[in-house]
Amino acid sequence: MPADAPTNSTIVADYRARTPASAALFDRARTLFPSGITHDTRNLDPYPLYVQRAQGSRKWCVDGHEYVDYFGGHGALLLGHGHPAMVEAVQRQAALGTHLGASHELEVRWAELVTQLVPCAEKVRFTSSGTEASHMVLRLARAFTGKLKIVRFMGHFHGWHDQVVAGAVSHYDGGVPVGVLPSIVDLSIVMPTDDVAPTVQLLEERDDIAAVILEPSGASWGQVPLPPGFIQALREVTARRGVLLIFDEVITGFRWSSGGAQGALGITPDLCILAKIVAGGLPGGAVAGRRDIMDLLDFAATRASKREKVGHQGTYNANPLSAAAAVAALQIVASSDACARASATTARLRDAMRQVLVEEGVPWGVYGDASSFHIFANPNGVPVDPATFDPHKLGFRGLKGARDNALVGKIRMALMTEGVDVMPSPGGLVSAVHDGADIDRTAEGLRRALRALKAEREIKGLQ
Repeated sequence: MPADAPTNSTIVADYRARTPASAALFDRARTLFPSGITHDTRNLDPYPLYVQRAQGSRKWCVDGHEYVDYFGGHGALLLGHGHPAMVEAVQRQAALGTHLGASHELEVRWAELVTQLVPCAEKVRFTSSGTEASHMVLRLARAFTGKLKIVRFMGHFHGWHDQVVAGAVSHYDGGVPVGVLPSIVDLSIVMPTDDVAPTVQLLEERDDIAAVILEPSGASWGQVPLPPGFIQALREVTARRGVLLIFDEVITGFRWSSGGAQGALGITPDLCILAKIVAGGLPGGAVAGRRDIMDLLDFAATRASKREKVGHQGTYNANPLSAAAAVAALQIVASSDACARASATTARLRDAMRQVLVEEGVPWGVYGDASSFHIFANPNGVPVDPATFDPHKLGFRGLKGARDNALVGKIRMALMTEGVDVMPSPGGLVSAVHDGADIDRTAEGLRRALRALKAEREIKGLQ
């Protein structure tokens, strides 16, 4: 849609009026990129926000407006934008070399920090992204067990490669996404999460399953939280049946605790994948886990055991700039209360947002764990008391399956007009540098956004 297409929405009109420079950039971008964007999450009708700079908990768009930022580099920036230690580390390394084409000391220190912090991490292999880590961890699981099937869960996101895309963000009915080989999709068994019993039964009955992979937060970093006891039941049955348990800690790693969700839960998987915070907000990911599994990447170990080595290349694995940022970030995570501080701020933020819903009489929910929050915008108008909202009662189809993209877009634009930028779940991830002023601005921005949405009859279930 052209950026200047007519609209009868005051919310959309206000957004356009505030962001003409973003509109102009989008007009250029849509002649160059499909949909004018470089990441599906940035899609917004009529056009996305273009950001010029960021610092701490705030960012500024190309039109000069300031926003409380809850994108946080898609969750990568636990320490906020432009942390001095990371800026200094990256600048220092850039002068020394951006790609050495060799091993270097920073990658060793980086791995030492990962193994120090992450309970399952006996050995580590770095990648360039979380998607690459996801791809490699499944290859390792199949090589180690000699089995082919992978159990995944509906709505759990593990990157965009062919092995994990079906049932993650679409095709919840078991269909095959366009461009993906059906034979690859057939190697996954996608299970529901409202009850762990069917998955336990599946694992007890089948002998062809290599691994179970899941977001330990629940789908989409907790948008669909797992029932109590779910992960413990998985750990018990996988251990008993010789199936590998893999945690996707791309979001939860170093955020749910300094040791990730596994540290917070006290449940140790066989393998995990890491990204975002693991590289200090720069490009980078990792696979970490049990020594005997990771040794399938080891030249000497596989030669001694007469097993075929799992190959792994990657031009930007442990890139020096990413390693520099990673070491700076993880040293702070290891030596400070950054995780606890971010989580405490988020708990206060969720309370403040929930109170606004109550005062405005809006039948929505605010929920989340650690330093995350989700907004349930109730597109179907089901009975909801915001003071006592329990996402477990709605399950996958009531939470993630009920998404209304047009409504989410209006919510985001209404909040952006009030100086608050949230992710399109809708929800957000909070840093250790967000503070009381950010909470106050967000709560008041939400209040005004809700009133704008009421005026356009966009809130279902109002009394």
